Amino acid sequence: MAQLDTLDLVVLAVLLVGATAYFTKGTYWGVPKDPYAGSYANGNASKAGKSRNILEKMEESAKNCVIFYGSQTGTAEDYASRLAKEGSSRFGLKTMVADLEDYDYENLDTFPDDKVAMFVLATYGEGEPTDNAVDFYEFVTGEETAFSNGGAAEEKPLSNLKFVAFGLGNNTYEHYNSMVRRVNTALLKFGATRIGEAGEGDDGAGTMEEDFLAWKEPMWVELTEKMGLEERESVYEPVFSVTERDDLNAEADEVYLGEPNKNHLEGKSKGPYNSHNPYIAPIAESREIFTVQDRNCLHMEIDIDGSNLSYQTGDHVAVWPTNAGKEVDRFLDILGLADKRHTVISVKGLDPTARVPFPTPTTYDAAVRYHMEICGPVSRQFVSSLAAFAPDETSKAEMTKLGNDKDYFQDKVSSQYLNIAQVLESVDKSKKWSDIPFSIMIEGINKIQPRYYSISSSSLVQKNKISITAVVEEVRVAGAEHVVKGVTTNYLLALKQKQHGDPNPDPHGLTYAITGPRNKYDGIHVPVHVRHSNFKLPSDPSKPIIMVGPGSGVAPFRGFVQERAAQASAGEKVGKTILFFGCRRSTEDFLYKDEWDKFASDLGSAFELITAFSREQSQKIYVQHRLKENAQEVNDLLQNHKANFYVCGDAANMAREVSNNLVQIISEQRGVPVEKAEEIVKSMRSSGQYQEDVWS
Repeated sequence: MAQLDTLDLVVLAVLLVGATAYFTKGTYWGVPKDPYAGSYANGNASKAGKSRNILEKMEESAKNCVIFYGSQTGTAEDYASRLAKEGSSRFGLKTMVADLEDYDYENLDTFPDDKVAMFVLATYGEGEPTDNAVDFYEFVTGEETAFSNGGAAEEKPLSNLKFVAFGLGNNTYEHYNSMVRRVNTALLKFGATRIGEAGEGDDGAGTMEEDFLAWKEPMWVELTEKMGLEERESVYEPVFSVTERDDLNAEADEVYLGEPNKNHLEGKSKGPYNSHNPYIAPIAESREIFTVQDRNCLHMEIDIDGSNLSYQTGDHVAVWPTNAGKEVDRFLDILGLADKRHTVISVKGLDPTARVPFPTPTTYDAAVRYHMEICGPVSRQFVSSLAAFAPDETSKAEMTKLGNDKDYFQDKVSSQYLNIAQVLESVDKSKKWSDIPFSIMIEGINKIQPRYYSISSSSLVQKNKISITAVVEEVRVAGAEHVVKGVTTNYLLALKQKQHGDPNPDPHGLTYAITGPRNKYDGIHVPVHVRHSNFKLPSDPSKPIIMVGPGSGVAPFRGFVQERAAQASAGEKVGKTILFFGCRRSTEDFLYKDEWDKFASDLGSAFELITAFSREQSQKIYVQHRLKENAQEVNDLLQNHKANFYVCGDAANMAREVSNNLVQIISEQRGVPVEKAEEIVKSMRSSGQYQEDVWS
């Protein structure tokens, strides 16, 4: 055989590469790209390969206003989106909305003085930043904050930065709106200029929406002056295009029918599981733990074996809810979309910075059922924006009045807890509101959020199963025909009924698509992830603990006591463990009544259960009363044995009363003024000796 020279080898190599490329096209390269695969593949994919330089992003997209949000439940994100839309439509600003966790902040010292940054910041828990705002918060409030050009605080490195700030808080918590207050202080310290007041919304007083509306108007006036803006007539400018796809049907493999991301769509869900990517977990066990017919409290065991999910005692589990079929039907019907519910739609941002809140292509039904908070509270501003699309002038006038008259809106909408479809029905149920663009509904309705529950089991005892304790919610509104039903707890109740043999569960007249998209939740599954908490047992089990948890507030304490009982059984020394538990009657809603006896036998004299049954005597008695009755023991454990003090449950009433009573106990038992006792309790909170897991 003749020997090949160098040129022959080169030619053969080129031919081989070309042939390989040709035959592998569409398999290993040249694969048509799913435009939503990057954003929704899994929990972390949306961050990969994306610039974290906010100034670069603003420059390339020609923006002069960025609205950052720190949000836990979606409200702050909604307010940020509303500010962006209003800034664009009313004042001609080139706006973009930005998730705080998507960017770095060292270069804020190079922020141009002809642009403005807005910060919409929720305070979470006991004065903590929301999950997506942790890195930003630690950077701007840290002791060693270093910007790109150096410069200490006294050199005012942010002197070019103009900013706007609004906070979302709850006055029933001790650290009310601490996030926006601390960030505001930090930015001013570094020389930034705030435009308008640092606004504060109060969810505890029920005035969040009105606080926001009252704050933003004077803010816009000042911003207009500072940036030389001109107000113009506001018209609806869609953020998203919604295209009906004649080329696809709902059964097509690439159509999302409620799957949260591409991996779930393709049936190959994988971790890490988090707030962007749930684990579809089997429900191993479910049971009713109330003994009355008119109320429900569920105990569920969620199996996380093999998922790589882990939890620690005191953490929270997030349940991803599904809207009830009744409300999905109501929403689609009033918009004239009932007959098109399974029509495939593609949703795309009309601006490069707009983020579509769910994966597409999808269907109207799937978007509404799995992704939109259609049962949530309605804002006056949103109602006002829909007036232009009313079916007739009479309805338009009514919608305009609702949008403009605060008291009228409170009377007709807020006090009745109406959702958006119910508002439209109340204005005119006889006509379809088919002129309302679906895009404005996507923009104006929050993305449905996971609901968080205190885990009621010990990770030491059952590391592969998470216990949930949930009271099924319903609110009876005086003078209203309807009863407001909890979205997630009724969904869980339907799952429990299905598990116990009901083929068509409809708790309280609500039906749910409990088998999930394409039956992927069949066999009684629920989408979940775990959120870690600072609500923790002391590392030394011999340290005493005092727990106050009425009603379902006892959930984390079941886990605490379960863990201490296991430690005692294993021969460890366990400190005094006191639980104050309250409910209506010992025969109706005494949660885990039988279990406490078992734990008591394991813990012996170390465990003490003190109960308050509010309706078993003429005068109501609550846990805070029992706390005062045991003042001497409580104070002794706190003062002489450095016991940890825990509270879980209602923030507005119970938790506040417990805190006040503890101040009185310390004042009386130690013989110090009330002011000194308040300082002691505040110090306990700061050091972690006093911990709360509360909600409003």
